[in-house]
This record gives sequence, C-alpha cells and structure tokens, in this order.
Amino acid sequence: MKILIIEDEKELVGAIKKFLEPEGFLCETAVSFPEAEDSLSSYNYDIIILDLTLPGGNGLDLIKLIKEMNRKAGLLIVSAKNSLDDKIKGLDMGADDYITKPFHLAELNSRIKSLARRRHFEGSTELIFNEIKINTDSNEVFVNEKILDLTKKEFEILLYFVVNRNKVITRESIAEHVWGDNISYADNFDFIYSHIKNIRRKIEINNGRNYLHNIYGLGYKFSDK
Repeated sequence: MKILIIEDEKELVGAIKKFLEPEGFLCETAVSFPEAEDSLSSYNYDIIILDLTLPGGNGLDLIKLIKEMNRKAGLLIVSAKNSLDDKIKGLDMGADDYITKPFHLAELNSRIKSLARRRHFEGSTELIFNEIKINTDSNEVFVNEKILDLTKKEFEILLYFVVNRNKVITRESIAEHVWGDNISYADNFDFIYSHIKNIRRKIEINNGRNYLHNIYGLGYKFSDK
C-alpha cells in the first residue's frame, strides 16, 4: 500500500513514516506545493495525506489534481484547529476524511486503514479471490486455507495484483508501487520476474491455480481467464 504524505513539517513527516512503515505501508513524501504537484502528476498512490497549508500554494488546489490524476486514491486531509472552512471545503471537493493537528499517530494509522478498506477492499479486512484469501490487517495470505510463507515484497505484489485483477500491469508499475517512486530510475526491472516466479511457486505448492499471466511486451495480468 503506497502512501504520499504531503506535509511541510519535516519532523512530523519523519514521525509518520517511522510509525507507518512497520505497519506495511510504503511512504513517499512531498514538503511543498510544487513537489506535491510533481509527485501527483508522475505517480499513483493508494492513500494521500494532505496538509492544506503548504509552501508555494494552497493544498485545496491539489485536490483537483488528485481527482484528475489519482482518482482511486483515498484522501485524508490534515488541518489545523482553526481551519474549519477549509476542512469543509476539502470534504466538499472530494476528500474522504480529515484529522486535526495535533493528532496521535495511532489514530492516523487507524484512519488510514479504515480508508483503505473503504476505497480498495469493499469495507472488509479480507480480500478473497477463488481459493486465495488475503487478510489486510495481519498481512497474511491463505491458499485453500493454508498460509503462504511470503516475504513482505511478495505480499505487496500479490495484493497489488488481486486489487487490480483482470488489468494488465507493467513491471514499472509494480516496481513503483512496491519499492517506491525512485525505482523508476532503475536500469531494468528484471528483479520483478524473480518475485513473481516465487509467488507462483508458493501458490502452486498449496494446490492453487496460476493466475499470474505474462502479457508479452506489456507486463502481467492476474486473472482466472
């Protein structure tokens, strides 16, 4: 699950990353309006945490860009105590939730997980595709009720495929989603093949079907067809 944190308080950004990354989230950051604008125009995110007060521009203007470029992303506004009007305007423009400074990191984590369930997992902590069951709270995968011994990266890749089933996904998209935006500068993405090979093998060991199909010249598709 990839998160973009748009916040100019670097100490707070560091604290959020330190708290969320052990929870299984991949956190990217932007500390100004132009930096956020560049990230939103270039990459896709599952959740966006947006502080409305930013150097170089108004965070409300970024909501329009988020709705254009990251339509599926869940949007959580961070607001100051005295910014009720901006908070209401942000919700009216399409934000999903808000949290007011100062806040506890545990509450932020809870809000993010709730938002992810609503946006990506139909409100459930479990995602089921035929004999495959993914628990997004415990980060566990079961095939025919037997738990798979997956690495963190393998779990994230499989979850990404199941959420985007029946869609062709490029190796570049997989790499950016699981390893972060800077991976787009890598010379090649051959390492993706090794991870997918391992996922296939572990699913088949538990008598699961191979749903990961190579699409020549494009990438992969997770489908039962």
